[in-house]
Amino acid sequence: MRAPDGRAAELVYGERIEAWVVRLDPAAAPILRLAARCQHLERWLVPRASYPEGKTGYLQWRTGLYKKQAARARDLLLAAGVPAAEADLAATWVSKSGLKTNPGTQALEDAACLVFLENEIGAFAAQHANYPREKFVVVSFDQDYRSSNLSNSMRKRQYWAKEGARWKILYEGG
Repeated sequence: MRAPDGRAAELVYGERIEAWVVRLDPAAAPILRLAARCQHLERWLVPRASYPEGKTGYLQWRTGLYKKQAARARDLLLAAGVPAAEADLAATWVSKSGLKTNPGTQALEDAACLVFLENEIGAFAAQHANYPREKFVVVSFDQDYRSSNLSNSMRKRQYWAKEGARWKILYEGG
């Protein structure tokens, strides 16, 4: 797949993820920046169609991708001479382990959400154009985030959908 400028789409995606990681944490460690480049590593090797249709199949596909991408990232980083402890950290982050509790994992997830909002929300909205307005809500708010290695205030946006009688967050980003 190619980006509009002719470059590989995954290269462009990796650049965007890394750029957001650096915007969120200007002092981001080099290994976190490398992990950002591994976020969608070789994603095309596992087509979505290789898993069952529906939400369960989609979640299985994503979980399988996280594991495969993390293992591949670790192997490539080790082959490039990155110390094993750092390669293991990157693999943890890419695998989405410790989401909401691991700062590196959360940094990659936040960056991915921001890339989605900045570059992909239009296509997402177009695919859901016939979705009833009473079942789709966008909420914007200010959030302060503090951890041992990051301090950030940002405007957040959540996309909510009603499924039956319950509401759920489809997407959250800054």
